[in-house]
Order: sequence, then structure tokens, then C-alpha cells
Amino acid sequence: MTEPSPIRASKEGAAANSESNLSGSGPHAKQSRWLNSTVLGVGLTSLASDWSHEMATAVLPAFLISIGAGPAWLGAIEGVADGLSSFTKLAAGHWTDRLQRRKPLVVSAYALTAAATGSLAFAASAIEVMLARSAAWLGRGLRTPGRKALLAAAVPQEAYGRAFGFERMMDTLGAIAAPVMALWLLGATGHSYRRVFLWTLVPGLLAALSFAVLVRERRANKPPSASFTAGLRNLPPRFRWFLVAVGVFGLGDFSHTMLILYATRTLAPEMGLAAASSVAVGLYLLHNIFYAASAYLGGWLSDWATSRQLVLAAGYVTAMAMAALLVAGEVFGHAGGAPAGTHRLELAAVFALAGIFVGVNEALEDSIAASLVTREQHGMAFGTMAAVNAVGDFGSSVLIGALWSAYSPTAGFAVAGALFFAGLILLLRLK
Repeated sequence: MTEPSPIRASKEGAAANSESNLSGSGPHAKQSRWLNSTVLGVGLTSLASDWSHEMATAVLPAFLISIGAGPAWLGAIEGVADGLSSFTKLAAGHWTDRLQRRKPLVVSAYALTAAATGSLAFAASAIEVMLARSAAWLGRGLRTPGRKALLAAAVPQEAYGRAFGFERMMDTLGAIAAPVMALWLLGATGHSYRRVFLWTLVPGLLAALSFAVLVRERRANKPPSASFTAGLRNLPPRFRWFLVAVGVFGLGDFSHTMLILYATRTLAPEMGLAAASSVAVGLYLLHNIFYAASAYLGGWLSDWATSRQLVLAAGYVTAMAMAALLVAGEVFGHAGGAPAGTHRLELAAVFALAGIFVGVNEALEDSIAASLVTREQHGMAFGTMAAVNAVGDFGSSVLIGALWSAYSPTAGFAVAGALFFAGLILLLRLK
């Protein structure tokens, strides 16, 4: 029998995808088997890896102060590392689609991240911290498109929501456990930051081991070679329009560390700075708990719903509700003569809504992206979307922060809400 050409196979795959694209699977979701060795392996890997680098992140600011580096160095280190990771994801997305086997690259990248994070224990200057952090984030950039492509290849399309939601849930559980363990280690080691960095090697290397042992991959036929620009051009128009909606929404999705700052600022007049800071950290833990729960529940719901697009739209509406609550807290709080947001239940609602929409969005954006392209384009699609989200993360934090500083928090949160609404309209117009 004559084998179909790669071009014909790609077109047939795209045609098959277009039958459901943004839709869920409806009644077929119940029959699909999705929690296999690969999905479990990817989930455990994400949990262990996030546990590792979030332990390091929790003590990094204090460590920098201990070696004579201040906030400017912290901003520079995180900015360089995040920028490097973003560009690496875009390049790795193209590269991973050209490989017959993605797994060795992903395992090596996890090992690189673990080793680089552990090497922070030996850093003696801010420059050395920047080099170690950048190497760790280089590994994160290299592994992300390949990991997502392997996850999508391990389940049927009607189970994408549950698979990606499970991975996001496990990742966030690691983020919840990491600060708790970091605090315990600081107490047990007499506040030795370097020992905490060394301990990050345990979950970090477990992440690489879990991926190597549990994740399954079938060797693919060597795909036809194509340039990076050709790979971008070959992405379907529907996917590119989806990226526009995600990008516009992302321009309003400011870093949620700003919520910690907001909670601290608004609670301090009534509680004092130290107590307000502690409450703000507790609220962020609440945020991560809702994030973990909503990632899987949102993915599960999208597999049962008639349209994944509508479930993602609900996530966008939740973000609008969060922005509206922040604006209302500012306006009515000041109008009533009290500092905005001092009511703790209001702040708890803000942090809970923020966790819900991030969990839903991350699981659904990956699921929809995987549905809109052929399997041969998964790496490029995931890498491109990661780059768009990274630009949005940077742009939104700069924009909202500048509006906050120049005018007021109300101005920043109102613009964020407007961008959330614009992203929602673009998403709903995607037929």
C-alpha cells in the first residue's frame, strides 16, 4: 500500500481536528482512558520540578540580601531568566517538531534545571546567581514544548482537558508544598540558605527520573525539514486568531505578586506591616489552592462540555469579576473613609477568583491549542503560545504597574478589566 504524503497526512489531520477543534467530547468523555503512565509521569514530574524551583524562589530574595545584593539585582536576575526562557520556548517548539524522539531532550532539560538550581548553593555574587538562575530557566524553556507535545500525544483529543488540567494541578501542588518545606528547612538548618538550595536537588532530580521512567514515546517517522519561519506560516489561521485573543487577554493579566503587594498595602493601616505581610502570604497560599483545584476541574468540565471555547470564556469572565472587585474595593473603600480592601473576606474573594481563572485558563489554553493544529505541529504551537504569554506577562506587569504608580490602583485594575473583556470578545468571535 502506498504511504500518504506528509502534506496529505497533515491536511487530513487538520481536517480531523476541525471536526471538533474548540469543542469538548460530550458523551464520549466518559469512555476515554486518559490517566495512563505518561500522564501520571508528566504530572509527577511537574509536581517535583515546581517543588524544587519554588523552594529556591522562596529564599532567593533573602539570600541575595545576605550576599550584599538588593532589589535591583533581584529584578535583573528574574528579568534575564524569564526573557531567556521565553525565547528558548519559541525556538524549542520548532526544534522539537523536527525530532524523531522528544523525550531525551525533555529529560536532559529537567536535569539541567535541577543541577543549575542546586548550584545556587555555591554562588558567591549576584552575577553567579544570575548565571545559575538563567541556566535553570534555559532548561525550563527547552523542556516545555516537548513535554506538552508528549502529553497531547498520550491521550485522545476528547481527554485533552483532563490531561492538561491534571498536569497543571500537580504543578501547583508542588508550588503549595515548596514554601512550607523551605520554611521547615530554614528552621532545621539554622537559616542556611545554601543548604536549602542543595536540598532542591532532591525533588529536581526526582522530576527528571519520573519523566525518564514513566513517560512513554513512540519513535516518529522523521518529519520533513522546514525552516522556522515556514513552521510559523504553516500554523492554521484559526490558531493564529486564537493567539491574538490569548495575547490581548494576557496584556491585562498582571503578575499576581501585585495582589500580594495590594493586600499588604491595604491591610497595613489596620494591622501593621508585619501582620499584613503574613496575611498577604496566607492569601497567596489560598490563591494557589484554588489554582490547583480549578485547573483539573476546568479541564474535566471542558471534556464534558459541548465547547471548550465557552469554558475558557468562563475563565475570562472570572478574571473580569476579579478586576471589578478590585476596582469596587478601591472606589467604595475610599468613599467610605476606610483604606480600600481592608475587609479580609473581600481580599479572600479576590485571591480565590485570581486562582480560579489562572487554573482554568492554563489548562484550557493548552487543550484548545492542541486541538487546533496537527500533532506534527504541537511543539511549534506550544512554543509560540508560550512566547505570546511571556510577552503578555511582561507587558501587563509593566503597564498595570505604571498606571498604579502614575495614577492609582483603580486605573491599573480598570485597564486590566478592559483588556480581559477585549480578550473575551475576540475569543467568542473565533468560530
